[in-house]
Amino acid sequence: MAETVLKSEDTKQFIVIKQGKEKYGINISYIHNIVRIQSITRVPKAPKYMTGVINLRGEIIPVMSLRLRFGLQAEPFTNTTRIIIVKVSGQAIGIIVDEVEEVINLRDTDMEMIIKDATDEKANYISGVGKVGTELVTLLNIEGFIVVSN
Repeated sequence: MAETVLKSEDTKQFIVIKQGKEKYGINISYIHNIVRIQSITRVPKAPKYMTGVINLRGEIIPVMSLRLRFGLQAEPFTNTTRIIIVKVSGQAIGIIVDEVEEVINLRDTDMEMIIKDATDEKANYISGVGKVGTELVTLLNIEGFIVVSN
């Protein structure tokens, strides 16, 4: 039986994270680093979902809560809570997530893109849904919910 060899352009890699019971995928091309939760310094007058800043090896990085950004209830941090450092337009930002599970490979045929309602801001947070076996993973549009100002 011949094996099918996938070309790199046929697949995309995603880090699967958990927020409560839901699974989300972040395109690995945005991921700069994943670190354990650490001391976060609050920033006055920042939006509620911006939890503050961290000092990561001398670099000051703003940190946001994915839970609060999605309008969910805040939960206490656990030993599985992580900060995923992503880079958008050259700017690093940390995203607090409940848990990082695994890296998955999705072919274009395993992904369904979402038709967006232009009037719904939160529709910009999601780019599609990935099928992993019998499970579905909501694919996040990082650039849709992270606002980078220069």
